[in-house]
Amino acid sequence: MSDPHDLFEAAKAAMAKAYAPHSNFPVGAALRSAGGAIYSGCNVENASYPEGWCAETSAIAQMVGAGERAIIEVAVVAEKMACIPPCGGCRQRIREFGTAETRIHLCNASGVVETVTLGALLPRAYGPEGR
Repeated sequence: MSDPHDLFEAAKAAMAKAYAPHSNFPVGAALRSAGGAIYSGCNVENASYPEGWCAETSAIAQMVGAGERAIIEVAVVAEKMACIPPCGGCRQRIREFGTAETRIHLCNASGVVETVTLGALLPRAYGPEGR
């Protein structure tokens, strides 16, 4: 298993760029693809509140835009909440490109606090192989 510190640093740097004027709740995420690359993203809000997107979604879009399709691990950090997990929608988005064994690193301002599997966060998920 790789050291997730680089993912945490990428997520924290992305969080600093979040656009969260409505919630005032910046979030950053970073993922490692099967190819070993790191893709990061931040939350981007919109006055039409449901039209914004989560940090994990932004990171996944970066990965897909680069032509990759597999997530090995993800780190998530929020400025105002320690050990924040991905929301339900992002859990399903991560599952689209990951597996039940994909590692999710829950972080605070200092680093990784806890590592869980996507399967633990999203049991009995509907995956792409079920289509």
